[in-house]
Amino acid sequence: MCGMNEHLLSGLLILSGLVALIIGGEVLVRGASAVAAAFRIPPLVIGLTVVAFGTSAPELGVSLQAAFSGASDVAVGNVVGSNIFNVLLILGISSLVTPLVVSSQLIRFDVPLMIALSCLTWGLTSDGVLSQIDGMVLFSVLIVYLAICLRTARRESKQVQQEFAAEYASDSKKPVRMSVQFALIAAGLVCLGLGAKWLVSGAVAIATWFGVSELVIGLTIVAAGTSLPEVVTSVVASIRGERDIAVGNVVGSNIFNLACVLGLTGVISPAGIPVSPDAIRFDIPIMVLVAAACLPIVFTGSRISRTEGVVFLIGFAAYNYLLIWA
Repeated sequence: MCGMNEHLLSGLLILSGLVALIIGGEVLVRGASAVAAAFRIPPLVIGLTVVAFGTSAPELGVSLQAAFSGASDVAVGNVVGSNIFNVLLILGISSLVTPLVVSSQLIRFDVPLMIALSCLTWGLTSDGVLSQIDGMVLFSVLIVYLAICLRTARRESKQVQQEFAAEYASDSKKPVRMSVQFALIAAGLVCLGLGAKWLVSGAVAIATWFGVSELVIGLTIVAAGTSLPEVVTSVVASIRGERDIAVGNVVGSNIFNLACVLGLTGVISPAGIPVSPDAIRFDIPIMVLVAAACLPIVFTGSRISRTEGVVFLIGFAAYNYLLIWA
């Protein structure tokens, strides 16, 4: 009975952690977007950077907490699994709602960058550890990426500008109480911190109970849970016909996951983050292949068709089957 109560408590910790992460991410995005709009940052930049970071904030909280707790496999699995989840499941579902045609030149730049970052991560972790220097390399890519976003956003077509303005500039005409927005940001960060702590604690306990590795738990339960904000943002955008936002959120979040989440986690870990041989042999190469699967956005009419969306979903099911059962 005592063991059953412990398992129930672990499940409740995971559930509570996920709820806190979702609420924290949403509140953080609202506050940060309002502050950015008040400083007259273009809506396109808000959508591709502020919102992408906000939807990646759960991954950041979980990976930092996992690294500090010694659960390095959860920290790495969370990022790698989230990137696989974002492309195969979220873009797969979004393209079933409506074929995804991308007009933004910036997003077309983001896709090759996501692929390059995925390959870079594979190379940096091939020695079995993501060192502080490796983390700095990844994080420096983020700084350059943000500078490029700010510089090139002004040259986007009016169609793309209007699409993002309709979603992220609607509140810019209203008076913004900065104290309220900063309070929202602070509340979001608190929720993210608590949610990350609960989720990691519950996930490690469940992994121990079921006799599976922390890496598998990080690649599945934790990755899926921290990717829920991306699911909501991209699917809703697809339903509304905001195809650039649907794709840009996923690709931008994947860039942030690698450059910011994994990079920052590596920077603050004095001994670096150990990377499982299983992740190096199987999961990280899968992440690279999945990123490369987005190349049709760039080279085949800037389009992800419903058929390609079905292929993405089949690939997601196959990956999870191999991950759990093989």
